[in-house]
Parts: sequence; structure tokens; C-alpha cells
Amino acid sequence: MRLISISQPGQRLRRGMAAVTVVLAMLLIVSPAVRAEDGSAATILKAMSDYLASQKTISLSFDTDIEVITPDIQKIQFASSGNILLSRPDKLRASRTGGYADVELVFDGKTATVFGKHLNAFAQLSAPGSIDQLVDLLRHQYFVELPGADLLSPHVYDDLILDVLDAKHIGRGVIDGVECEHLAFRNQDTDWQIWIEIGARPIPHKFVITSKAVTGAPQYTLRIRDWKADAQIGADAFAFNPPAGAKQVEITELSGIDEVPPGISTGGQQ
Repeated sequence: MRLISISQPGQRLRRGMAAVTVVLAMLLIVSPAVRAEDGSAATILKAMSDYLASQKTISLSFDTDIEVITPDIQKIQFASSGNILLSRPDKLRASRTGGYADVELVFDGKTATVFGKHLNAFAQLSAPGSIDQLVDLLRHQYFVELPGADLLSPHVYDDLILDVLDAKHIGRGVIDGVECEHLAFRNQDTDWQIWIEIGARPIPHKFVITSKAVTGAPQYTLRIRDWKADAQIGADAFAFNPPAGAKQVEITELSGIDEVPPGISTGGQQ
């Protein structure tokens, strides 16, 4: 994900980089990267899904990186961080802060509020139902995405495994000091990877989606930290109280709440 650009390298540096490339290639060849066509990837993913679905209340923090390919095929990355608090089946509070937007979503089971803090403006939607139904409404009708929404669904496994053409258990990795199982999956248009904590608490720590249908294969990366299950939640945790001077608008008027700032032209479509 992180790109390092070196301009006009000297001959010694070129030889060094070539040597590193050869070593990395050898490591990839001899590593057990194609270890599991035996269903173990699906088994680990199902164990994670069952564990997540069993959690009634969850609080977590996250960091995201989203890559954009510009029309002149330059890859640009935008970063955000946030927090999520949920109580199944129908209570949710999520925030996302980046360099260009500061947004909060509050859902009490009946009304969803999208608050653009940087705009001091909010929109409210009548949305009686579950968190799952709210995510579908926001995604398909208003094109508003909740980071890691698929991981918060009560049927995580079914959502993730849908249309998977290939699944591999790559091995193990360490994310923020936690040893995890590393799984890789392929769909028609995307490749995605997930790192799941080993042991009695199989929670996701990192999730990467690569878009193969776009030139340059941009990635979306989600890193999860501070996961807490069965957290104590206050009575007003899912209530929205607009701050002084906040203006209520239609959700279509809440411009500039995406992870990618307005005015960034994307391209690279194949």
C-alpha cells in the first residue's frame, strides 16, 4: 500500500534493489503461500463469522486507507480513522474523521442521522429496522458506505463468501502485535485478504480489498483495533442531539462527506 519513489538512483542502488527483488521473488516461490485448497480458509472465516455474530454489543476503533487512480494513472491514497459502537439488532453509532471530512452516523432503530461535523449540518432518515437494513438503505439508495459494514452483519460468512472463486490460507501474520491467520480470496472483479486473530477470540484485525477491474488495482485497507465485546453502553449512547447552530438538510445536500475529497477526478477504468 505504501509507495516509495526514488528518482535518479545510482548504479549501486539499482544493483541493491535488483538483489532485493531477487530475494523477495525467491521467498515467494519457496513460502507456503498456496497452502490450503483444503477448505481451511473457509473454516477459519466461518469461525470468525460465528464469533462476530454472537457478540451483542461491540465497540472498536479503525483506520482506513483508500486508493484512487487518477486519469493520468497516478495512485493517490487518502486516510481516515474512526470509531464504531453497536448494539444488536438495531442500535449503531459510527464516526469517521479524515483530512477532508468529519462525519458521524447515529441510529436508534427508528431514525438514522448523518451529521457532517465539518459542515455543522445533519440529515435524518426514517429507517425503522435492523442495522443490516440500514446499511443496505444507505449503500444502495444514498451511496453512503459504513467502513467494514460487511464485518458487522449478523451473517458475515454468507456475505463474504458470496461469489468467491478461490480461497487460500496463506499462513500467519502479526497485526499490531497480535498473531493472526492470513486468508486470501478471489472474486471475479476483486481480490480480498483478511487477518483473523488466533485463539478464542477470532476477530478481524485487517481487511484489504483490491479492485482488479480498475487499472492500477487500487486497494481499500481497513485496520481494526481496540475491539471490545459486551461493552457497557449508556442510555443515551444512540441519541442524537444537534449542536448549537447545526442546520438540518436533506441527505442529498450533505456534500463532501466521503473518504475521497470533492474535486478528485478518478479514472483508470479498463
